[in-house]
Amino acid sequence: MTAFYHLPGLFEFYEFYRQFLPLYLHHRDWFYNWCEIGSIYGAPSDCLWAGGRVEESGTDPQKVLTLTRQYGISARLTFSNALLREEHLSDHRCNALSRLFHEPGNGIIITSDLLLSYMTKEYPDFYYVSSTTKVLTEFEALKKELDRKEFLYVVPDFRLNKAFSRLAALSQTEKNKVEFLCNECCWIGCKDRKRCYEAVSFRNLGEDAHPGEDYSAFHCNAPEAEKGYRFFAAMKNPAFISIEGIQQIYLPMGFSNFKIEGRGLGSALLLEFILYYMTKPEYQIAVREELYLDNTLDLF
Repeated sequence: MTAFYHLPGLFEFYEFYRQFLPLYLHHRDWFYNWCEIGSIYGAPSDCLWAGGRVEESGTDPQKVLTLTRQYGISARLTFSNALLREEHLSDHRCNALSRLFHEPGNGIIITSDLLLSYMTKEYPDFYYVSSTTKVLTEFEALKKELDRKEFLYVVPDFRLNKAFSRLAALSQTEKNKVEFLCNECCWIGCKDRKRCYEAVSFRNLGEDAHPGEDYSAFHCNAPEAEKGYRFFAAMKNPAFISIEGIQQIYLPMGFSNFKIEGRGLGSALLLEFILYYMTKPEYQIAVREELYLDNTLDLF
């Protein structure tokens, strides 16, 4: 069974992928033969419909689309803003971006049912992914989401990653739709995760937030939040999905889709994720050198 990784930074890490994808193609033996790139996801800067994380990128979307087409990789637009209203649906930039990427094989990561209803009518050739920003922490809520025919994939909250007995009881059709968030660093005891995502949605909407809601005042109170993301810390998270876990537990159980967090974290960390999850140990230095010694690629 093949593991499909869904990688971050479609626009933000365009220059990284422009260098990495040829390396991945021409040195496929450097990477595990049991895994492939399932998609690359993200949204450009100042994208009203975006959510989850904020990417900083002015990359021309046409260049991004050309790159993913060249390598036959699914491009996923991250339209996971949770606070959208009817008037936001006519946003010129987001619709232009949707028209550009609207072709079979490309997808939309989505939170708002309002936007989902609009998108499925206007852009029927996309496939749709239920975003982890819905924070589906209850297994019955996950089951209901998996039953929704609009979604090809559903990303549960990372705190359901180790609910093995209930995950094992899912049908194979349901398992095929589950996409696990592997490397989340968020405190497993966090009670504010949904509000955190809403604060990002607010940031993308600017002054168009819901009346009476002050998302701008949100502050993360998780232990050691001031340190930001650390992959080493993420590996200690009880919900972390290791490469051994993928090989020995999830793939044999019938799950094949794994999302790698990383938007806004920088290309150096993205490289570390790829080295850990996809690259054979004996070739990790070779991959690092190929990318580090390319002076056109700024990894720091």
